[in-house]
Amino acid sequence: MAALEEEFTLSTVVLNAGPDGLLGVEPSNKTDQFLVTDRGRTVVLYKVSDQKPLGSWSVKQGQTITCPAVCNFQTGEYIVVHDNKVLRIWNNEDVNLEKVFKATLSAEVYRIHSIQGTEPWVLFKEGAVRGLEALLAEPQQKIETVISDGEVIKWTKFFMVYRHPTVIFVTEKHGKYFAYVQMCKSYNFTKYTLILGQEEKSIIPNFTAHVDRKFICLMSLCCDGCIYETLIPIYSSDTAKDHRLVSSLLLKTVVTGTTGNVVGLTTLDSDHVAVLGPPLPISKECISIWNIKFQTLQTSKELPQGTSGQLWYYGEHLFMLHGKFLTVIPYKCEVSSLAGALGKLKHDQNQDIQSMPHFANWETSQEFELGSYNSEQSRKMLRRKKMETHLQSEGPASEQLLSVIKKASEKHIEVELRKFLAKWTPDFHSIIGDLITGLLGRCKADPSFYPRNCLMQLIQTRVLSYSLCPGLMEIALEQTDVQMLQLCLQQFPDIPESVTCACLKVFLSIGDDSLQEININMESVFDCSDTVQDEKMEEQPKILQNGFSREDSSCSNCNQELNKKPQGASNTTTSCPVTLKRAALLNAILHSAYSETFLLSHLKDIPAKHITLFLQYLYFLYLKCSGNATMTLPGIHPPTLSQIMDWICLLLDANFTVVLMIPEAKRLLINLYKFVKSQISVYSELNKIEVSFRELQKLNQEKKNRDLYSIEVLELF
Repeated sequence: MAALEEEFTLSTVVLNAGPDGLLGVEPSNKTDQFLVTDRGRTVVLYKVSDQKPLGSWSVKQGQTITCPAVCNFQTGEYIVVHDNKVLRIWNNEDVNLEKVFKATLSAEVYRIHSIQGTEPWVLFKEGAVRGLEALLAEPQQKIETVISDGEVIKWTKFFMVYRHPTVIFVTEKHGKYFAYVQMCKSYNFTKYTLILGQEEKSIIPNFTAHVDRKFICLMSLCCDGCIYETLIPIYSSDTAKDHRLVSSLLLKTVVTGTTGNVVGLTTLDSDHVAVLGPPLPISKECISIWNIKFQTLQTSKELPQGTSGQLWYYGEHLFMLHGKFLTVIPYKCEVSSLAGALGKLKHDQNQDIQSMPHFANWETSQEFELGSYNSEQSRKMLRRKKMETHLQSEGPASEQLLSVIKKASEKHIEVELRKFLAKWTPDFHSIIGDLITGLLGRCKADPSFYPRNCLMQLIQTRVLSYSLCPGLMEIALEQTDVQMLQLCLQQFPDIPESVTCACLKVFLSIGDDSLQEININMESVFDCSDTVQDEKMEEQPKILQNGFSREDSSCSNCNQELNKKPQGASNTTTSCPVTLKRAALLNAILHSAYSETFLLSHLKDIPAKHITLFLQYLYFLYLKCSGNATMTLPGIHPPTLSQIMDWICLLLDANFTVVLMIPEAKRLLINLYKFVKSQISVYSELNKIEVSFRELQKLNQEKKNRDLYSIEVLELF
């Protein structure tokens, strides 16, 4: 009979899970160690038995992890993808992810699959699958499109079937669901249309699967609270045909019929499944174990703090988010029998319940390891080397264009490039690198040659990155081409901190007259010319905006001294200190990715007057945020409050002594001091409220007898 043991919290720190939960929990190459990836910037390696983290790695500020980190079981290294296309590989000895191996791919990644007995395989969002070694040998290779337009991958799983790596993924399009089965090494796939016994739209994108001989048993949890099973053949005689598969009812009403996402489903073995969700409409969420062979509920455990609907199972552990914390529930199960399903199985007192593995993988044997050790060192050396892509031209058109770049005029090159890009196909991904290299090479050889329009066209293809063309931004800085620098900052995810600071110097030093003649992307800027309302708000010092007051009794001496200054000085906090176009350029800096460790040293090289101007602009943005109930700025892609606060701290950390000596910065520093003090007060009060609610929740859980009437007086503060 199945049994759920006492749960324990794996992480005492609130993870950056977000409303959709974590990105994933994946096993490591060592027993009892697991990789946990949040939806922000961090990957943490936990040891379950010790309930503590062994290591933590984060990408730069501004970058976002988009794929759960996995372990390469052949090499012991870890792999993660951030910003959809940038792949990182590291090991336990590495501390900073910025210094580890990096590869920029030509297509967006959906998931990396890695299990014992084979190399990791990469599933792209367009449905194509590639082995990691072949992908790293040529990162910019063409990735074909497998799924149709409008299809979105919702779920995927990886198996070893008869010693062949096999991937299955489910897609959705206009309420219809499709399953794709692909033998990775053969690159052949079969598409199936999933048909339920009820309406197709009743499927929830919540699936699990296991292999049973020549079939993949795909289970789906539907809105009616039932689990349906679909048998998908692993091998199909006609791979080109679109097959239709009808699902059959497997378990009836295991959770409340709902369309919400706080439900989860995972296979424990061939006879048991775990279901996450409320069993009744009025009940709390719980995790329950069902025997699908005998249609019985084995055990359940209530989860009063709620879950994210995510459930992972490895070995003998179930992982889930319980409230804000990652929780582990040990699970043990006997061999499925009728007596065990009915709870009448008798045991010898000296015999412990034997736990079954997650799956009995009969295909895994030692012969998978033959030759893997000999090639392990060569694989590591391949990843550690600096990859230089020597791509050959893919046709007469590209060869002709490359020859034109070497000799023709800028106007002629622009015309030919426009014709070439008009015939855009995915094959051109590998050619763009050659074109940009040819243009930059001629720019360095001939300083008078600067094909600005051609470079802008290539950047707008969105296939370039800083690592592919490091000389591009260098030339743009030499030419003071702020429009191109802004475009690079918006599209390149891997710009070094030194280049970011160089762009900041140019943005702060360029004259307003020069900016008027330049076409700048203004999407991130709002109309900040209206200052009348702000000035009226300054006349009401008793009104608190998000805990912030312009008047503070502790700074009365400072205020008295400042009041002696001309009235015109008060406009520095209510009107934007920079023009709209300069504000758009500075917003591009705020959105850029960075690492604090490497950025601080470069910020010290910026002149003091420019630092003061940037701080005044950041303070102006903060006042605009604090005057808004949502604490956000208007616009399509404006800076966030977190980005504004981070940059204020960075500038002050790097240049506080210098700024302190500037008389013009005195008012600004006092205002910054007051706003920091007010923020501390706000967060202190919020912390008190959170503690009070937590105590209320604890008291509510401790009430066992609901029939008794009582009056309780709680003192919150």
